[in-house]
Amino acid sequence: MKGIVIKNTGSNYLVRTDDGKDVSCKIKGNFRLKGIRTTNPVAVGDIVSITEVAGGETPYIISVEPRRNYIIRRSSNLSKQAHILAANLDQVCLVVTLFHPTTSTTFIDRFLATAEAYRVPAVIVINKIDLLQEDEEAMEYLKAVEHLYTTIGYKVCPVSAKSGEGLSALMDTLNGKVTLFSGNSGVGKSTLINDIIPGAELATAEISAIHDTGLHTTTFSEMFAVPQMDPGSYIIDTPGVKGFGTLEFDRHEVGHYFPEIFRYASDCRYNNCTHTHEPGCAVKKALEDHLISESRYASYLSILDDEEEGKYRKGY
Repeated sequence: MKGIVIKNTGSNYLVRTDDGKDVSCKIKGNFRLKGIRTTNPVAVGDIVSITEVAGGETPYIISVEPRRNYIIRRSSNLSKQAHILAANLDQVCLVVTLFHPTTSTTFIDRFLATAEAYRVPAVIVINKIDLLQEDEEAMEYLKAVEHLYTTIGYKVCPVSAKSGEGLSALMDTLNGKVTLFSGNSGVGKSTLINDIIPGAELATAEISAIHDTGLHTTTFSEMFAVPQMDPGSYIIDTPGVKGFGTLEFDRHEVGHYFPEIFRYASDCRYNNCTHTHEPGCAVKKALEDHLISESRYASYLSILDDEEEGKYRKGY
């Protein structure tokens, strides 16, 4: 019997079978996929085969079909292992806020680089724009962030989950696609999904007044169909993350995951240039000429430094 994993609660997996039934399954303790070490060998979005349900016994997932793609981050608990956020995606929406709380551009860039590495198209959703509209300086910052990422080639959707502004354009972007929603805690991800999917009723929480940070409301990954959209429209909600630890990036390939750095890198004197100290570096020249932003270059350097033990644990 085959199906798709629609929910993962750690030790249990909810599988929606081909005949439309939702079946709670487990995996064997030694279940592992070849070639990848992860804390969750089965992820939401996986197409799986399960044992037949008989006599009230809990069915087991016995195999996972080859993934079209997936997106991964370094495990927050085990530095040598990875955690798969979701598999078989059409795109990922990174939900960010510029204030209350502030999502750093380093976090954004690390997430985008990972999406590039695993070939998942990324959309940046800037939520809570209603908080900026009475502040001229804040609106200028919003325009600057939007300009930075659109000129690189990313789609940017400014929205307000509270007022509904920008929601229609975002829904057009989601139509007919399997989309992972991710972001820091407190950016309003669950509220957005509740707006898009009436009846989802995801838990939401207030921002901490002391630390201006979000509280974890989603504790597991789950896939939701979007009924008012075309068939095949799904949103995968994931727990909020603090830092975003990259995994297994070759330092000579990190620049490949920054489209604007990759663009200029072809003109470097050395084909293995790390764009840090080498003579004749076209990337450094583009940085000096303000063709590459300093914030993006700083994010690139932070990934090069990721092998420093514990660095990924910080809230970027």
